[in-house]
Amino acid sequence: MTSPGSTRIAATLLAALLAGCAHTDTPAGAGTAAEALYVARDVVGDGAFGEGIEGPAFGPDGALYAVGFGRGGTIGRVTFDADGSGRADLFMTLPAGSTGNGIRFDADGFMYVADYTGHQILRIDPRDRSVGVFATLSGAHQPNDLAFAPNGMFYASDPDWRTGTGQLWRILPYGRAALLETGMGTTNGVEVGPRGDVLYVNESVQRRVWAYDLDGSGGIAGKRLLIAFSDHGLDGMRTDVRGNLYIARYGAGTVAVVSPQGELLHEVRLKGRKPTNVAFGGPDGRTVFVTLQDRGAIEAFRTELPGRETGQ
Repeated sequence: MTSPGSTRIAATLLAALLAGCAHTDTPAGAGTAAEALYVARDVVGDGAFGEGIEGPAFGPDGALYAVGFGRGGTIGRVTFDADGSGRADLFMTLPAGSTGNGIRFDADGFMYVADYTGHQILRIDPRDRSVGVFATLSGAHQPNDLAFAPNGMFYASDPDWRTGTGQLWRILPYGRAALLETGMGTTNGVEVGPRGDVLYVNESVQRRVWAYDLDGSGGIAGKRLLIAFSDHGLDGMRTDVRGNLYIARYGAGTVAVVSPQGELLHEVRLKGRKPTNVAFGGPDGRTVFVTLQDRGAIEAFRTELPGRETGQ
């Protein structure tokens, strides 16, 4: 028989153990083995960013960068507190006439920004915030989103919202741009598979996702329809280490998780209705961060697998 005091101590220890198991808000969404997957939570609250919030990407400093901090032509930087919540601040203002959309980082830590009003790709050194033109896309409507392949090549979507058409570009590691395909729908989200042998491009208005085979020179072949949706729009997307696509479903308020075979695996419900893009991050690469246009906010959810650019 135990004493009342020892019973209270045991109950207190049990409660503490259960509370520890239930706690999931670890720094930058690191999580625990017992965490809930595919459940969205706020990282940056309403109104921190403007309607132009887009292009989330993690820098080598562990911070999350996104365009449209308060107004167009800016980039915001989000750092994380111990509880996983984010604090957003202005990182920089782009040169006059430039407006950013997609962001990617290379292995050397340089930031690349799709400048849709300047019809070019900007290269930024985060250490001193110096800006240069990496590539000029002559004849482009805009570059919208970017994908960075393991071989150092970039791919850029190029929608013409006025006519409902779009194009696709390849940018070589030294900045030379070439038009790969024209006469498409409104090309938006673009991403490369984890082995660098598949390119995915979606068309927002037409609600289709296409897959291409990539050859050693970055050329495309074997175009095929991966999946089509019956409603709402499509926006930015990323792949995990197994090649599953995470697609922002603009207007649906979800992120669709689609297998490399085109099977819809999950539809993650968000708080906002207009997700514009996604990025993997966190210490283990298994947190998906989502920018929300209607909220000017950033949400996040945990996944089973890390992103292709965040580790194996």
